[in-house]
Amino acid sequence: MSTEQNIEIVRRYFDAVARGDLAAVGDAFSSDIEWHQPGKGTLSGLHSGKEAVFALLGQFMERSAGSFRIDTVGPLMAQGDLVTTWLHFRAERPGASISMSGVDVLRIADGRIREVWLFSEDQAAEDAFWG
Repeated sequence: MSTEQNIEIVRRYFDAVARGDLAAVGDAFSSDIEWHQPGKGTLSGLHSGKEAVFALLGQFMERSAGSFRIDTVGPLMAQGDLVTTWLHFRAERPGASISMSGVDVLRIADGRIREVWLFSEDQAAEDAFWG
């Protein structure tokens, strides 16, 4: 696939996330997706397969009382099968909130998101928020 096609796949993914369209999010993922959640918290580590990734995303929503949002996505940049962007996300729960920037790197294979790596501005704060 071309760089432009890979960027469009990631654009559609972030649009689906913003709309809360879980079917479209799932369509963007390869069945054998690998999601690398950074840090040392209870949600950190490698999550393999759509079921595991959706379970992780569900935990983000559960632990934030449904408030988790990516509120800004920067320009999408690509080289070969890798697409990256900076973004800003926020979430709240009783007694705590988080608002920070991060960088996502997504690898595209066969027209789907095959691998995701996340980098956070303050990993210790993110670990503390998610538990």
